[in-house]
Amino acid sequence: MNAELLPGLYIVATPIGNLGDLSPRAADILSRVAVIAVEDSRVTARLLRHIGAKQPMIPYHDHNAEGMRPGLIARMATQAVALVSDAGTPLISDPGYKLVREARAAGRLIVTIPGPCAAVSALTLAGLPTDRFLFLGFLPPKAAARAAAIAEIAAVRATLVLYESGPRLAATLAALAQGLGDREAAVTREITKLYEEAVTGTLSLLAARYADAAPKGEIVVVIAPPGDPAPASDGDADAALAEALTRLPLGQAASEVARRLGLDRRSLYARALAMKP
Repeated sequence: MNAELLPGLYIVATPIGNLGDLSPRAADILSRVAVIAVEDSRVTARLLRHIGAKQPMIPYHDHNAEGMRPGLIARMATQAVALVSDAGTPLISDPGYKLVREARAAGRLIVTIPGPCAAVSALTLAGLPTDRFLFLGFLPPKAAARAAAIAEIAAVRATLVLYESGPRLAATLAALAQGLGDREAAVTREITKLYEEAVTGTLSLLAARYADAAPKGEIVVVIAPPGDPAPASDGDADAALAEALTRLPLGQAASEVARRLGLDRRSLYARALAMKP
């Protein structure tokens, strides 16, 4: 017989589609906790039936989280409490981080049971650089706010990952193409399910593909990082040196501009020397 779980919070990743992806450890924890905090009890009930468990559930989601947290944290003093989302890893694009933060402040034990995550799974399907990536969650639905959010991350030198719904996909792809340039991208959907797919192409081509046929299912968009910037021109170097010389000695000005523009310091020093009156 398994040992009784220690009181505290157990963050449990659940399948994003295929129930076979639930880890044995996750199934064991869900079968032994005193209570499970869930987004939708109907969704988690199907998972519990799959593993033959009947643990009680408490709703914990965007609309009731503020009121539910104190009671959950109080229970963690004497009981093992699991936190799950409808699919994937809790805290990724949901309000769970506040529960973790306040549970830690209260001195509760916190344990993570890792597993499926749609954002990471989409990265593996996209065939785009994975050494550095930025998760954006859902972009704002209104055009102006969405454009502003895209402008904020346009210069980030990392692969971008975001969630989107089928009806909004084409508009989002078009906005991304306008705000980021026509980068390579992938639209992944129904990950781990029967109709899993990853469609690749430029943002503009993908926007056109889905303009008249919104796809169904859970969607993750993955966008390549920006290309290498164009090398600085002589004009760029002179302008940067002129500005730097207003506040720095000649040698320091040359060094600063060399670091910023990726140019040779000796050449810049000579240019700066020629610019001095």
